[in-house]
Amino acid sequence: MRYVRIDRAGFSCWGVIKGEDVLTLTKPPYEGLDYDGGKLPLRQCRLLAPCEPTKIVCVGKNYAEHAREMGSVPPGYPTLFLKGPNTLNRPDGAVHAPGFVGRLDYEGELAVVIRRHAKDVKEKDFAEFVLGYTCLNDVTARDVQQMDGQWTRGKSMDGFCPVGPWVTDEIDPAALTLTTRLNGRQVQKGFTADLITSIPKLMEFITASMSLEPGDVIATGTPSGVGPMIPGDRVEVEIEGIGILKNQVI
Repeated sequence: MRYVRIDRAGFSCWGVIKGEDVLTLTKPPYEGLDYDGGKLPLRQCRLLAPCEPTKIVCVGKNYAEHAREMGSVPPGYPTLFLKGPNTLNRPDGAVHAPGFVGRLDYEGELAVVIRRHAKDVKEKDFAEFVLGYTCLNDVTARDVQQMDGQWTRGKSMDGFCPVGPWVTDEIDPAALTLTTRLNGRQVQKGFTADLITSIPKLMEFITASMSLEPGDVIATGTPSGVGPMIPGDRVEVEIEGIGILKNQVI
């Protein structure tokens, strides 16, 4: 299924995409599929981020070539950091950095949306805890990150995590192509088969330390090719079998 979250008369509403329509739900899909009888044309819907996380758990340097382009050797185990709910941004939402930011980077990623409370999950059981997969842009104030010597402020400014356009459970997350385009020009191309730490292993590693809640997100890391964006730029993160996440920098 493909799950979507939309703006309906000023309120957020979950739905399931069927053909060219959205069949609306009374509650989030991780609480059960309860249709309310509504049907809206997808093309007319204002999409919201298809998740309502208490936290976004991000994995740094999970592609070897990206680690090298950042001047590091590939890590021996996952490097984790968090983005708060304040960073969440919707498909077609504007990305805006405070005036003191000198370099703003895109980082296209595959994201995992959590279905139910997850703690001490074993690798073999990971799929039981996954609602589905979506596209994510881990927007980064690179100069701030480098100046601070750690990642919290540079990664966690308001709107620095566009997610969408929807969540799907109809793909194999280990066999996907990820492409990022800046103003129509391809700047990243990666393959989830090249993740240093696979999604099942990430689930076990993360939940050994912290609980994940329904709607939480795991951002699995970005391939090589990260680079700067400036106001007026349009960035697209496309993952086969999912769709295209589009955002404008202002």
